[in-house]
Amino acid sequence: MAAASSSTEDHTPSYVNKGEGFDRDMTYVPDRITRGARTPDEGPTSGETWPVEPGRYRLVAAAACPWANRALIVRKLLGLEDVISVGMPGPTHDERSWTFDLDPEEKDPVLGIHWLREAYDARFPDYPRGITVPAMVDVPTGELVTNDFPWITHDFFFEWSEHHREGAPDLWPADLREEMEQVMKRVFTEVNNGVYRCGFAGSQEAYDEAYERLWVAMDWLEERLTTRRYLMGPTITEADVRLFTTLARFDAVYHGHFKCNRQKLTELPALWGYARDLYATPGFGETIDFDQIKAHYYRVHVDVNPSGIVPDGPDPAVWDEPHDRASLG
Repeated sequence: MAAASSSTEDHTPSYVNKGEGFDRDMTYVPDRITRGARTPDEGPTSGETWPVEPGRYRLVAAAACPWANRALIVRKLLGLEDVISVGMPGPTHDERSWTFDLDPEEKDPVLGIHWLREAYDARFPDYPRGITVPAMVDVPTGELVTNDFPWITHDFFFEWSEHHREGAPDLWPADLREEMEQVMKRVFTEVNNGVYRCGFAGSQEAYDEAYERLWVAMDWLEERLTTRRYLMGPTITEADVRLFTTLARFDAVYHGHFKCNRQKLTELPALWGYARDLYATPGFGETIDFDQIKAHYYRVHVDVNPSGIVPDGPDPAVWDEPHDRASLG
């Protein structure tokens, strides 16, 4: 593995604001890639629309990042590997940008850039917000198209449907859509983002509130998954993808590093079996790199872990243990 870009004191990212709770910035580039560059039926419509074209776009998605991990999983589940290429930055970065440390000469072999910021600045000179993954980049121009992560995976399903593999899963079943949206909203606010509210809390009060909210939601999920194989029933949906990326990081990072330590995932029978079930499903487990995940959180969040020491455990072999979830449907 190539060495990560060195951070200087001036470029050390800060995540904890003393005395405050964590508030995620949800402002992203609202452009969409749609069939024929049509105006989408739902979601952001304030940005530009780009046409679906196989081979034109590159998904930049770091294996370490749970939000990017979603896009990697959905791309595999739908069989879009031959129509949307992928570039993978290394696990560490400073406040300036994710970087392609793992590639030869530390440059993405298709985009020819070292800093992901270069694609952002090509579209928006001196881009003022955070440089985030996943990001869709237009290969011919090298410009960022969008970094709006919830809609990237949504559009992989709805807008790229002509290019899905035969037998691709229905990740957004019409008859479950209304309930699924409610489930995904709770999973995002209370779990996906909830672990960050714990980890980046700037006061005891903010942490205590975040911790309580997280575990109320975890208990709800444990109960829900006791009687059903997946979040929405007998088949995998987008809701499962969104929950899985947090569960995959829970014991390795969130339990200790983010102080989400009432219980380990391995101590929650339904959630642990569910997580292993998904991990064993093609498209999920092969996107998980525990070494990169730990390197990212423990080295980048220097205000949470100033020593930069990366723990050796837990043993990833436990993810391969039998789950016995098939009996639920």
